[in-house]
Amino acid sequence: MKSMTGPACANDEPFWRVKSLEEMSAAEWESLCDGCARCCLNKLEDWDTGEIVWTDVACALLDDATCRCRDYPNRTATVPDCIQLTAVEVRSLTWLPLTCAYRLVREGRDLYWWHPLVSGDRDSVHAAGISVRGRTVPETEVEIEDYEDHVVTWPEEAPESCTLP
Repeated sequence: MKSMTGPACANDEPFWRVKSLEEMSAAEWESLCDGCARCCLNKLEDWDTGEIVWTDVACALLDDATCRCRDYPNRTATVPDCIQLTAVEVRSLTWLPLTCAYRLVREGRDLYWWHPLVSGDRDSVHAAGISVRGRTVPETEVEIEDYEDHVVTWPEEAPESCTLP
C-alpha cells in the first residue's frame, strides 16, 4: 500500500515531521487525528492523588461503529466539558493516549504505521486494534456513580501491533 504523507513540505518530508503543533494549518491539525476515539472516553480523577483512570464509558456523541463524533462542529455546545484539542491543550494534558498522534508529535516521535496519514487507509486504525470501536458503553446508559465499575486499562496501553510494519 502506498504511503500517504499528507501535505508535503519544502523538503518532501511529511508535515508532522517538520512542523510544530503550533505551525500546522487547520487542515493539517485535523488530519493528525487518527480517529481512534480514545480521547472520547470518560476518565476519572482521584482528587487526592491526581491519578487519572480510563473507563469504557464513551461520550454521548461518539458513534461507536465509526469512532467519529455525531456532531463534531457543535460538540462543545452539546457537551460542555468536551476538550477541544489545541496546541496549548496538547502540551498540558497528561492523559493523552500513548498512541495519540498529537502526543507523538509533541514528543518529537513519528506516527505509527497504522495512522491513516501513513497507511493511506482510514480503517487501518481499527484493523490494528487501536480504536475504541466495539469496546464502549454510551454514557447515556451508565449512571455517573457507576463509572468506577467501567474502569479499563487498555486505552493507556500501546498494543504490540503498534510496532509491527
